[in-house]
Amino acid sequence: MAKVEQSIIIKAPVEKVFSYLCDPMNQLEWLPSMTDVRDITGEGVGQKFGWTYKMMGVSFKGETEVVESVGSERRVIKSTGGIQSTWTWTTKSENGNTLVNLTVEYTIPVPVLGKVAERMVLRQNEREAALAMTNIKERLES
Repeated sequence: MAKVEQSIIIKAPVEKVFSYLCDPMNQLEWLPSMTDVRDITGEGVGQKFGWTYKMMGVSFKGETEVVESVGSERRVIKSTGGIQSTWTWTTKSENGNTLVNLTVEYTIPVPVLGKVAERMVLRQNEREAALAMTNIKERLES
């Protein structure tokens, strides 16, 4: 499994940040390659939604389920379908700001993209995660 880790400080209260991260529709604002979020059901643990994500020009469809949610501190989601992944978000209040940590563990769909593209995908996903965190920060600090 590949792994991406990112952290950022956001000048906003932890509750505001966590609430923003918990709304699947917001992924369309901050996750550059997310092209569709649909069929959202439930809240908290057990919430599910469908998505379409574009990687290296190839669209993948899948479903995500929230498997853990602890107050405004931790949220873990698992995705199945075209891309298998686990996203772990943690948030911590620091002097009125929020420290956001993200760890994404995922399987690259090598049979679809090919071994040659694997290294490019890893680099692209690192850049995309950094951009996603910057996008979240900009939206919540504006």
